[in-house]
Amino acid sequence: MNAYGPTEAVITPTLWSADAEAIVQGYAPIGRPVGRRTAHVLDADLQPVPQGVPGELYLGGDGLARGYLGRAALTAERFVADPFDEAGGRLYRTGDLVRWRADGQLEYLERLDHQVKVRGFRIELGEVEARLREQPGVREALVCLHEGAAGPSLVAYVAPAAGASLDATTLKTQMAQALPDYMVPSALMVLDSFPLGANGKVDRRALPVPAVAGTPGYEAPHGDVAQTLAAIWAELLKVAQVGLHDNFFDLGGNSLLVIRMHRLVEDRLQPGLAVVDLFKYPTVGALARHIEQKGRGPAAAATDDAAQAKQRAQQQRAALLQRRRPTERTL
Repeated sequence: MNAYGPTEAVITPTLWSADAEAIVQGYAPIGRPVGRRTAHVLDADLQPVPQGVPGELYLGGDGLARGYLGRAALTAERFVADPFDEAGGRLYRTGDLVRWRADGQLEYLERLDHQVKVRGFRIELGEVEARLREQPGVREALVCLHEGAAGPSLVAYVAPAAGASLDATTLKTQMAQALPDYMVPSALMVLDSFPLGANGKVDRRALPVPAVAGTPGYEAPHGDVAQTLAAIWAELLKVAQVGLHDNFFDLGGNSLLVIRMHRLVEDRLQPGLAVVDLFKYPTVGALARHIEQKGRGPAAAATDDAAQAKQRAQQQRAALLQRRRPTERTL
């Protein structure tokens, strides 16, 4: 038997009971309403969806809670008028995505609140987790929204398969090739296993706090230009210190912060940079050298290795195009 139900509906509004001929692929269904309970699979307009089409599960009938103590706004959001009950009953919005099976059983799919917003983009955490599980050697993957000093960002946790070894930097590079930049986790942590609570589910509160992804082997910036750049980055990214070889994007930077960084750099150093230069030279040291060479004039700039500069530009352009392509889809 597989019982389903949130506390707001008094534990067991639906139930599935297997028989000897039952065939279960993946997860067991969560059944059909028990007793004087009702279950509706509805779209965003509270209209029933056809069999097999995903929708949000609404529960009604006997057993609903009256609301949340002292939280009138949340009660009004989650407990809504039942459009199918002429007597004026209520329905509880579970936040669970389900669908009706051909045999009249409900099939649970996922939570609807796994959708988050980062930098104005709506992101399905499950989609990022699915891409991580596709990578060789990844057994488990979990993606969370982390509220840091520089704003919300995605944090990924992965556990390796038996006998496999995972490298966080390599995984981030692979994710950058498969997803647009706003869906690539800012931090990725490799764990032997995920912490579990008493109910056997992942205890998200016990997951380690992500560390700022600085470059190993801190080297202090030297020279006025590098020190000014490091101070600007520390101000924008809300970190204590920025090293000469730290990468702006690995520290939590994003395209929106690049625009702010460009304004601050122009205000304090007046180097006459284009925004694209900040992508081409993502470390304090590289950007400082570019500014210094630019300030000494064409003769000094010509001493830079032209082949390396061209290669960096080509790699950055290819990465930007690869990340931008999927953004045309509607999330």
